[in-house]
Amino acid sequence: MKYLDYKERRQQGTFNFPIAFYHEIPHSPRYYMPYHWHRHYEIIRIISGAFHLTLNSDTRVYHEGDVIFITDGTLHGGNPHDHSCVYDCIVFDLQIVMKDNHACTKMIQDIMNHKIIIHTLLSEYSSSILPIVDNLTDALSRRKTGYEFMTQGCLYQLIGVILEEHLYEKQVNNAEDAERLNSIKNVLAYIAENYYNSISLDSLARIAGMNPKYFCRYFRSMTERTPIDYLNYYRIECACEMLSTKDISIKEAAISCGFNDESYFIKTFHKYKGITPKQFVKTEF
Repeated sequence: MKYLDYKERRQQGTFNFPIAFYHEIPHSPRYYMPYHWHRHYEIIRIISGAFHLTLNSDTRVYHEGDVIFITDGTLHGGNPHDHSCVYDCIVFDLQIVMKDNHACTKMIQDIMNHKIIIHTLLSEYSSSILPIVDNLTDALSRRKTGYEFMTQGCLYQLIGVILEEHLYEKQVNNAEDAERLNSIKNVLAYIAENYYNSISLDSLARIAGMNPKYFCRYFRSMTERTPIDYLNYYRIECACEMLSTKDISIKEAAISCGFNDESYFIKTFHKYKGITPKQFVKTEF
């Protein structure tokens, strides 16, 4: 479901403890990861199976035991390879390790200012990473008394290993790539704010500052979907959230998500979810 927005606006954790943990299994509402971005950092740990993940314009398949580090502002999304995939997500504000800790400020600022870019597949470079992330997920999942200390300790240890073992590279600016990524972010933000209205390919291309043909090709290379396919996918995600959290009819959900034809909505819903809206509601409740 659309628990992740294209520009994610949800608060991760609390104001004083800005870190959230998600354990994803086949029936979890967040199991399929919509393409999105946020100002937080994220660690994904593949527990079993395989996961197709796109980071900006790079798509890879990650497997059991892999630990992926996602920098703030990175466009990302993907799908489990099959229902054998189980994975954890830890989403956090890096400021959590800077509070009242002036000794680490300079190094953390270098990470936050993108002067150094942490390697994506951390587990590929160091055998020390997985045990630390195991302890981190254990603390966050059990949430026993004192887990906040355990969590922050693991984050300090993780960043310490990254810096000690040089699991990063210096920033290399590419203005053209950055401009294209910002264009896609603008399109995704527009979809998130206007999905219930009529949206054309031409209007999305204008927002991106590209001609429709090139925009469609570039958008697909980034998201593995055409713009209109992704628009409909996003609308169905919104409909799922509405049907799960509000007392509304299927017709009301369809209209609220930009579908004027209920039969087309049902057909599109089945295309993306494999079941009808009615079956979905029965499953949820």
